[in-house]
Parts: sequence; C-alpha cells; structure tokens
Amino acid sequence: MYVVLVYDVSKDENGQKRWSHIFKICKKYLSHIQNSVFEGEISVVQLTKMKQELEPYINGRLDSVVIFKSRQQKWLDKELWGKQDDLTDFIL
Repeated sequence: MYVVLVYDVSKDENGQKRWSHIFKICKKYLSHIQNSVFEGEISVVQLTKMKQELEPYINGRLDSVVIFKSRQQKWLDKELWGKQDDLTDFIL
C-alpha cells in the first residue's frame, strides 16, 4: 500500500527528544518529504511494525500522527507547489 504519514509533536514534556525518535523511525520505512511528512510504499507488516516502534514515543495528550492510506501511489493525485527538494542533493 502507499501511505502518507504526517505527525505533529509538541515541544512540551521532552518533545524534541520524542520528535527525534519519531523522525528516525519514520525514515527507516518511508521517504522524508518535508518537515514532519513522509510517504512511500509499505507492506501491512511493515506498517504494523512501524506503528509498534512509534507507539512509545507518541504522547497521546500532546502529539498526533495521521496516516493516509491508498492501494497504490497511482490512486493518489499529488500536486506540488513551490520548491521541490532534490532527493539526490546529499550525494557528493
């Protein structure tokens, strides 16, 4: 399946540390698009595993995670405005 994951982590109660863990976990499974947005193809098993890894770092009172699911990327009409990041700009 194709997913878009968006998260918002509060700065309160050690939020920077939680954000760092959440970012690293999401980066293992999906492509980083911008700030707190990731997308990509992922299996049901991988999605379940990612959710389990994220769970300890999400404060249900302060943070939120939204996962948009689609069968395939072709079923998602994506429109980009403004600067488009070059995903290869880190290669020397």
